[in-house]
Amino acid sequence: MITKNWIFKISLAVLGLGFILDLSAKFLAESLWFKEVNYLSVFQERLKIEIGLALLGLCITAVWLGGNLILAQRYQYLPDHLQNKHPDNIFDLSHQNLPRFSLGLPSLLLIVIGLSLLLGSIIIHYSQIFISYWHWDSSPPLFFTLPAQFEPQIFEQGINFFKSYSWKIPILFSLVIAILWKPLIVFSFIVLIFSFGFSLLLSSYWANFLQYFHPTSFDQIEPLLNRDISFYIFSLPIAHLLEFWLIGLFSVSFITCSLMYLLSGNSLSQGRFPSFSQPQQRHLHGLAALLMFSCAMRYWLARYELLYSSEGVVFGADYTDVNILKPGYLLLSIVAVFIAIFLTWQAVFSVKKIRPYIEILLKNIGLNRLKKHRNPLRNKLFADSYSLRAIFTWYLGLVILVAGIIPSLVQQLIVLPNELERELPYIKQSIKYTRQGFNLDQIKVETFDPNAKLTYTNIQNNNLTIDNIRLWDKRPLLQTNRQLQQIRLYYEFSDADYDRYSILPEKFLGKFNTDLQKQQVLIAPRELNYELVPEKAKTWVNEHLVYTHGYGFTLSPVNRVAEGGLPEYFVKNIGADPLLDQDTTLEVSPRIKNLIPIGKPRLYYGLLTNTQIMTSTQVKELDFPLGNENVYNIYDGEGGIVIGTGWKRFLFAYYLKNWQMLFTDNFTPKTKLLFRRNILERVKAIAPFLHYDSNPYLVVADSNSTSVDHNYLYWMIDAYTTSNLYPYSDPEGADFNYIRNSVKVIVDAYNGKIKFYYLDQAQDPIISTLTIVFPDLFHPIEEMPIMLRQHIRYPVDLFSSQSQHLLTYHMSDPIVFYNREDLWRVPVEIYADKQQPIEPYYLIMRLPTEKSEEFMLLLPFTPASRNNLVAWLAARSDLEHYGNLLLYRFPKQRLIFGPEQVEALINQEPEISEQISLWSRQGSRVIQGNLLVIPIEQSLLYVEPLYLEATENSLPTLVRVIVASENRIVMRPTLEQALKDVFQVKPVQPSVPLNLPIPKPS
Repeated sequence: MITKNWIFKISLAVLGLGFILDLSAKFLAESLWFKEVNYLSVFQERLKIEIGLALLGLCITAVWLGGNLILAQRYQYLPDHLQNKHPDNIFDLSHQNLPRFSLGLPSLLLIVIGLSLLLGSIIIHYSQIFISYWHWDSSPPLFFTLPAQFEPQIFEQGINFFKSYSWKIPILFSLVIAILWKPLIVFSFIVLIFSFGFSLLLSSYWANFLQYFHPTSFDQIEPLLNRDISFYIFSLPIAHLLEFWLIGLFSVSFITCSLMYLLSGNSLSQGRFPSFSQPQQRHLHGLAALLMFSCAMRYWLARYELLYSSEGVVFGADYTDVNILKPGYLLLSIVAVFIAIFLTWQAVFSVKKIRPYIEILLKNIGLNRLKKHRNPLRNKLFADSYSLRAIFTWYLGLVILVAGIIPSLVQQLIVLPNELERELPYIKQSIKYTRQGFNLDQIKVETFDPNAKLTYTNIQNNNLTIDNIRLWDKRPLLQTNRQLQQIRLYYEFSDADYDRYSILPEKFLGKFNTDLQKQQVLIAPRELNYELVPEKAKTWVNEHLVYTHGYGFTLSPVNRVAEGGLPEYFVKNIGADPLLDQDTTLEVSPRIKNLIPIGKPRLYYGLLTNTQIMTSTQVKELDFPLGNENVYNIYDGEGGIVIGTGWKRFLFAYYLKNWQMLFTDNFTPKTKLLFRRNILERVKAIAPFLHYDSNPYLVVADSNSTSVDHNYLYWMIDAYTTSNLYPYSDPEGADFNYIRNSVKVIVDAYNGKIKFYYLDQAQDPIISTLTIVFPDLFHPIEEMPIMLRQHIRYPVDLFSSQSQHLLTYHMSDPIVFYNREDLWRVPVEIYADKQQPIEPYYLIMRLPTEKSEEFMLLLPFTPASRNNLVAWLAARSDLEHYGNLLLYRFPKQRLIFGPEQVEALINQEPEISEQISLWSRQGSRVIQGNLLVIPIEQSLLYVEPLYLEATENSLPTLVRVIVASENRIVMRPTLEQALKDVFQVKPVQPSVPLNLPIPKPS
């Protein structure tokens, strides 16, 4: 007969077997994938530390919590203990004479329910944390954020946000009832939950542990606690993690053992608890001692947390933190250590044996008369666990006084009345370290004093800058691509990116010439998005065997306009390179032929490649459409795992839960599986400890690869080393307060091969540590093929973050900073009838102090309360100056028109406003494009394109170009005409003052 017990055991065995199969399949499949991408050593190193940490967390937690439960079972009162029967054996220490003090039913119920509620709250809190760390891909947290300790603030949050926390109440009361009904079963489940939970938690921080064992010095000492910054980046996260673990262990073991004792001997049914026996007291005092040691560690580390305080006038430690909280936390830590030592003594020598030492101490300090007068109080202090209640109560009171009341009084009575004077040195620290964290201290500051002497001759002398003025930005270009270049419904242009290529100047077409011209372009990959395939065509065969890859790209100069106001293309339509296929429909401009390799531009790896595919099957893959027919292909690249028809086929069918792989007849012995083809997922799987840029971009280059597959497409991804533990550095809403663009990642769009290249290690100790930890992962930037290296660019994400901080932290004077006298903001522009902040823009231009043009990223700034330009920031992208930041500041005594003021002048110009009104009739609308502020020699030029589009079936066309210099404005059909005429027209006299209202920050 099958009993319930057998059903439970069988169910548990099935679940266990399923978990083991899943885990084994994961490890084996991931090993094969890492071997395919040539990073098996990285996976093995990661696997070793993950398994080690998981076993460490599992074993220590299980042994500690389980061992204490066993010990509590041994010392607990038996059901017949109240009858004072003799012990059954010499080891039965719980059979002792009843102590004089006991708890009645009301007091017992109050204590038991109170401890049960506390334990239930801790279980819910920790369980939520454990669940949040469940990542089947084992990705570590990108930024170290210590899980929230179980502290009184949690109850305050529960009261303030009752609705969001109300679901916990029935769970909490269910746990309390379960504890009162079957305490041992509940406590056994707690052991399992916390053992596996802490195992998961510790293993999630494998990258932090690896960095902890291989730190690199920052060679800079933080002044408050005299530690090298490397301590905060590499060591502090591990110390916090251990503290969190230990507090959880010791608090749970103390409460569970206390409840075991209180509920033993049928105390509830008997209506009283005969106090704690001597072994029970010693056990609880030992646990309490360890809990106090962990509290000492908590407050010792709390001193370091002051460097990340956001409570004061600046980020980091302020006057109250340094002068009150820092010594206060030290006091609390020392007191906790002394209490822990005292409790340890009690646990080791017992309560009774410690009394003579206390009496000797009282006698030596002249307080021996307390023996006569206060003997009952002292008896209570060292009996019946009253010492624990007294110690915890007094220590909690000390914490509230030292960490709450005193700092609040000092802040209100001493700091706030003299805030600037008190906080001045700490403002300096915050400015200094924030600038370091975001690399703002490396910005070279120069004065840019524009004059009104810009002439057409100056324009001609800067022809490369003029030839690269951006008339097309990605939004109208992508709309045009989707209308004219998408070819089929299943293709998609998800993005277009700015880059520069060396091409043949137009004047040398058809002539022999070796001089090339740098040209800024927009490149847009044509990817296959399976989600866009018609529903009736979404079959398993089509998803995994036919629709396997995108094909080709468009390449457009940013400054050229074709017939009808459409973008001009250097590369358009679809097909192979005309050099490989004379019958191709692909059109390639003579200006790039033989300079930019096209080959057979297949995109098996990209941003939209989210499906698993099988290649080299009996079914041919769709290559690209050709008229009403389709061209087919069989993948012959280096990517993928050969699964053939053997055991690997079953393994990946199980791992990917793609069971059709087992039943299809289309596989051959050479069949390959290509999975994890999304390039961001791909690089994150290999190096999840890096922060990746949100905008990977396509590069077309001949990397001198030995492969003969005619593929020249590569994805370039910017990767950052980041931390949120750089002392004093203000994140200003970001998840990090330290960032460096230390890594460039190259992904082969055809073969899927990945390379990580690091830049200058001297500028970033974190990347130095990572190269030590993973020597096979990172390569010096010099090893990147030169044709790819020419396309690295300063990333917009990093530039935007630095620009955001520069708005405030360009102020190095602490008094000016405190008063916010010189705040900046990013100006706004009108784009498609809507106001939006100006985005950083790439430009090929010559800096005032340089002799040649270069590719750089720019952003202008205006004062927070005015509209005139105050500065512009430039980031250099070319190899010889890569990463250099330049800040050009305008003289404050002169009015330099800002973008809002130029937009106002444009809208006041009668010819322009009338033409815009005429075009904006029913069925069409005018789009005002990005307003570019372009430095030329010692002057500024403003350029804004105008697009016209239909309200339906949008196909934007460039109809006019507006150019402004000083207060002269013209609108002409072409940029060349506008540049010629702008210096001949009369200056515009504003009809209204240009003191425009300041836009509200978004």
